[in-house]
Amino acid sequence: MKKRAHGNATGVDALAGAPVLVVGDVMLDRYVYGSVERISPEGPIPVLHVARETAMLGGAGNVVRNLAAVGGRPHLVAAIGKDGAGQEVRTLLDDAGAGVDLIEVPGRATTVKARFVAARQQLLRADVEDSGALGHGPEGAIVEAAKAALAQSAAVVLSDYGKGVLTQSVLAQVIEAARAASKPVIVDPMGSDYGVYRGADLLTPNRKELEHAAGMKAADDAGVVAAAEKVIAACGVGGVLATRGGEGATLVRAGEEPVHMPARALEVFDVSGAGDTVVAVLACALAADLPLVEAVELANLAAGIVVGKVGTAVARADELSAAAARRRRDSAEAKVLSRGALAERVEGWRRRGRSIGFTNGCFDLLHPGHVSLLQQAKAACDRLIVGLNSDASTRALKGAGRPVQDEAARAIVLASLATVDAVVLFGESTPLDLIEAMRPDVLIKGADYTLDQVVGAELVQGYGGKVLLARLEDGHSTTATIARLAE
Repeated sequence: MKKRAHGNATGVDALAGAPVLVVGDVMLDRYVYGSVERISPEGPIPVLHVARETAMLGGAGNVVRNLAAVGGRPHLVAAIGKDGAGQEVRTLLDDAGAGVDLIEVPGRATTVKARFVAARQQLLRADVEDSGALGHGPEGAIVEAAKAALAQSAAVVLSDYGKGVLTQSVLAQVIEAARAASKPVIVDPMGSDYGVYRGADLLTPNRKELEHAAGMKAADDAGVVAAAEKVIAACGVGGVLATRGGEGATLVRAGEEPVHMPARALEVFDVSGAGDTVVAVLACALAADLPLVEAVELANLAAGIVVGKVGTAVARADELSAAAARRRRDSAEAKVLSRGALAERVEGWRRRGRSIGFTNGCFDLLHPGHVSLLQQAKAACDRLIVGLNSDASTRALKGAGRPVQDEAARAIVLASLATVDAVVLFGESTPLDLIEAMRPDVLIKGADYTLDQVVGAELVQGYGGKVLLARLEDGHSTTATIARLAE
């Protein structure tokens, strides 16, 4: 994948300006709102007294809306009819600030979905569409426009709503061109034959769509993983991100450990368009060079935002930033474990072949020396546990007036670091009981200790583990920092 320079931006900030090409079925979503006070004398149907009408981009157009909302730079390649609805689509895309290549196809109707709503209840949906495959000429125009736009894009979304734009020929040519340019291809798939997306990096079906494509049930984690693995093997795609409604999402890639993410919605009002949000934020994050798992987490957060809104909505950058901040706090709290919970976590890590590292300390007023020690510790293992002295044991070691921060604050600060996988408190004078219980593969202390001074060193070496004495950063200590503050 080619890299796009975005300075030092991370997370949601990195999405700003990320260029994403969207190819697929654009449509117009029209909403007619009103009230129902009587039944028609002409038949047993409600009479809607219309109060207002709105129109917004749907299908691939909704992907564009979501990209623009989080700060991305979308470019849409799609087909429309030479009609009023097509002109509305063009105007809405201009308003969204998107780059566009809209291929007008004579005699073809622009897809319109009109929804009639009273008291937040949808009474009727009326569709106008021509879902037949594009002819040879429009197909060629779509492919050429996509190839031209690809040069200025860092990721590609194929938004397939089965309306005839993404024919097998168009899919094959666009995917091949993207692969040749090392641009990731994310597909919101349609139908049951996912083989037409061969060569794509990631498909984003919901659970029902995944079951349909795999021809098997996906009722739980194991079922979702098995169905995704079947699709990956049979269809020649890089991976599957299965969205699972209230159960979150699961990322499956060939030969890698599945990643299960919990649902992030506080309350669900409407799932309309959530799939468009997922694929948009995911592609935008990959275009911004964020790691795949981080990109998936942002997409999952964005989906949690939009399902809490009514109608086909988008997640804005400020909302996504706030949700990401909440997630970081929640994730940090989830790393602070009791001894019993930690034992279960360690057992699970070991079953998956992960090496366990352990270090300990008071970590009062975290400073660069602490950060360096933890980075070295993490580099020596797959999962790093930090044993944290309780307030009482810190006072016993450091004297009156310490710690400056209580144990809860110190634990959360430590747990918020990416290098730390678990934090556990201990009240004893040494962490020997913890080390005996966890039996780490690597025991880490600072180089101000000698091997014979490291608590648990003999035990760990006795069962074949290693002891690492991490180099120290000169000029950094909590005691010195407190002394300077008191001057």
